[in-house]
Amino acid sequence: MKRILILYIFANLGIYAGVNAQQNYQLPDNATRWQMLKYDTGSIFKGILYSYSRPFHWEQKQWLEFGGVVAGTSVLYIFDDQTSKYFRDQSNDIPQPVKDYGWYYGSPQNNYMLTGAVYLTGLTLKNEKLRRTGVLLIASASAAGLLQQTSKYIFGRARPRSGDDKNTFYPFTTDKDYHSFPSGHAILAFTNAYAIAKQFKSPWIKGGLYTIGLVPGVSRLWEGAHWLTDVVVGVAISIATVEAIDKYLDSRYDEKYNQKNKQYSWNLSFSPGRLGVTVVF
Repeated sequence: MKRILILYIFANLGIYAGVNAQQNYQLPDNATRWQMLKYDTGSIFKGILYSYSRPFHWEQKQWLEFGGVVAGTSVLYIFDDQTSKYFRDQSNDIPQPVKDYGWYYGSPQNNYMLTGAVYLTGLTLKNEKLRRTGVLLIASASAAGLLQQTSKYIFGRARPRSGDDKNTFYPFTTDKDYHSFPSGHAILAFTNAYAIAKQFKSPWIKGGLYTIGLVPGVSRLWEGAHWLTDVVVGVAISIATVEAIDKYLDSRYDEKYNQKNKQYSWNLSFSPGRLGVTVVF
């Protein structure tokens, strides 16, 4: 089923990649739902292509941010064994409903049920803001999800529960015990949380959504399914993907989320006995 889905996505990407670049067509005010659906479907696939093309257009600022993520992940990699043991030791103390939420919310089928519901609600009500949010959710999850599936297969990193250490890699294996990097649950869950948070201005609401979105990734640490660096890289991929696609959608929809300059920043913090992610609003 996954292979069929991936082939379907690539086929559609190929169709849209072959379309000559032209000025974006804007929907008329009296557009039908069918016209909206076709327009939004095009926005999804073109948004995915746009996100994949961004590294070829990065400037110094973006390369510095990328370098910061690589440097921060490299430092965290040193502590992967210790952090994995710590999280797995906490597993028995975590309430089962929290674990269940982490598993189900980060699963692809549940992810697309949620994102599809958001979009269909917007389409039914002819609400552009909800339609755009649904498009952002679906496109971001698809782009980041396809990237993480490919990366898992290419890297073949051993999961903590496999019994092998953090430095064990078996590229191109089909054994799921060696599909650790990056975390799919972290990517899908945080992609949703980050995209939905764009609807709100309150830093408290945003922070709450980010926290909810981080739980599925952390739940995989409790289960020994991923290393901390798998989750951190997953979150970084989520942020980069949502930001890229959201920027593209600014040219497709009148409803915009980026009319004001961003008032937040993400930083990895390190000090003796402490490491973490800091969000400045």
